[in-house]
Amino acid sequence: MDSTKKNKFLSSNLFFAFILVSSNLLTLFISTSFNTSCSLNQQIDIASPVVAKVAPEYEAVQVSDNTQSDQNLPSEFLTFTSPQKLPLGFSKNFDSNEIMPPVGSPCTLFRDLLNPYMSYNVNGSCPDDELLAQKLLLKGCEPLPRRRCRAAAQQEYVEPYPIPESFWNTPSDSSVVWSGYSCKNYDCLINRVRNQRGFDDCKDCFDLNGKEKSRWTAKTGTRLDFSIDEVLAVKKPGTIRIGLDIGGGVATFAIRMRERNITIVTTSMNLNGPFNNFIASRGVIPLYVSISQRLPFFDNTLDIVHSMHVMSNWIPTTLLHFLLFDIYRVLRPGGLFWLDHFFCAGDQLEQVYAPLIESVGFNKVKWIVGRKLDRGPELNEMYLSALLEKPLKNSW
Repeated sequence: MDSTKKNKFLSSNLFFAFILVSSNLLTLFISTSFNTSCSLNQQIDIASPVVAKVAPEYEAVQVSDNTQSDQNLPSEFLTFTSPQKLPLGFSKNFDSNEIMPPVGSPCTLFRDLLNPYMSYNVNGSCPDDELLAQKLLLKGCEPLPRRRCRAAAQQEYVEPYPIPESFWNTPSDSSVVWSGYSCKNYDCLINRVRNQRGFDDCKDCFDLNGKEKSRWTAKTGTRLDFSIDEVLAVKKPGTIRIGLDIGGGVATFAIRMRERNITIVTTSMNLNGPFNNFIASRGVIPLYVSISQRLPFFDNTLDIVHSMHVMSNWIPTTLLHFLLFDIYRVLRPGGLFWLDHFFCAGDQLEQVYAPLIESVGFNKVKWIVGRKLDRGPELNEMYLSALLEKPLKNSW
């Protein structure tokens, strides 16, 4: 009887031992077959002035399917564009435990520009490469990848004029790094309309005592020139408070609106002139984005959007259609879109652009068409100045 119990006890123990050993062997087999690991990444020395050869924790570069392609990309670019683990783990906001930094996908198409732009000493000074960055932006590398270096600034910087003195005074030359421009001071920019041949964007707008002094202040001899007060009178006083000026030159539109307690953000590129520096020195807000980028505002938020000269037939028609709908998106119901001197050939206006604009769904408040004669009447060019309103009720 006792021997029978002992035999049963030994059999049970042997059976459980067999199960335990088998499960351990199976676990070992799976782990080696699928090559899983829990090794920690090496840490980077944040004080090091050069790019570490080993990526820091949470900055490991993902292996792409196109390994040969990745080998031609700068290491800093691959580091920035890799998924970054969230320190506190999974976030409901991201619906993930990592964040992917946004970078324009066309960046990788222009490696001859991207490589010098993303090659620098980490924690050091950035290269003096504003023109390089702008070329990438205009080619569609937008947004640009962030960099871990200090941007260049003038060594002898002078504080700007205080508001409102800053509105109509030319800032100090020390507010600009001039290496990227043909002019090396503001006097040159102010006089280039008289002294410089060839085309430059907004060639006369740095002269604040010239045409800028009278823009949008009063009704002129042409019906195409709306005044700011004429436009504001369309809405109840005080309901136009914030807005955007697309391609706003040196931000005189924003200054005029600021004088009326209205805040305008001005988008501008630095096309052979320090437009963004100049705008900031005047005491209003520059936004360094191109015409192709989605407007960085939430839906139904802005009271007014304005654009003068920039929007015209040089923009591909499909891109223009997207841009118009983006303007519609960011305007609040009842908000105004002031299309200021849109230009094109005469037949294009009726056949292409008028139907395109009308398809977006704005209400027409003003719609004035006139001849554009500055390049000669034989070109049959036309201007359109329109004041359009986003409906208070959507059309769906």
